Amino acid sequence: MLFIHNLFSNPTGFFTTVTIVVISVMLHELAHGYMALSQGDDTPRVSGHLTLNPIRLLSWQSLVFLCVAGLAWGQMPVNPTRFRWGKLSSILVFVAGPLANLAIGFLLIGLYKFSALLNLAHPEILLLASQINLVLFLLNLLPIPPLDGFQVLCEIIPPLSSLQRNRWALFMLMIILLIPAFGTGLSTAARSMISAAIA
Repeated sequence: MLFIHNLFSNPTGFFTTVTIVVISVMLHELAHGYMALSQGDDTPRVSGHLTLNPIRLLSWQSLVFLCVAGLAWGQMPVNPTRFRWGKLSSILVFVAGPLANLAIGFLLIGLYKFSALLNLAHPEILLLASQINLVLFLLNLLPIPPLDGFQVLCEIIPPLSSLQRNRWALFMLMIILLIPAFGTGLSTAARSMISAAIA
């Protein structure tokens, strides 16, 4: 069943999830951008991608795909030739996004643990947001083009970069992500991380 069916069966859940995913992907991309800036590359700033505009960071195609299928991707242009430490800088830039999602995920778990003290009205939203961020973290660790995990692997094993230029790479990734068992596995792993952190 496509994600967009939730718009009619559970509109509140639909818009809550879309909002969380958009914000999480934006923060992921901004982490890439600011890390690139710290490594000597001002391309993210010059290109106007250090912004809170979701159209700029996700593109309208990604937003449409998110609403229909529940999947989204971001974009943050960088110029590796400007990095001050070469491959090390590239690796730092690539891991910045997933690590941002990991940090956000555990920060939200921390807030959830104090939700009663903070008198939060809907603490379950914190767990949903944490799960989404941890799924993004786990997903981007996978060595599949064009995910961050694959980008890091390319820096370690340069010949693999030829796969990155394959025009079917993104399409194949979308197919993999649409396999129910794949998404279920990532969600289960994320929930296990949350349970361990809450315990």
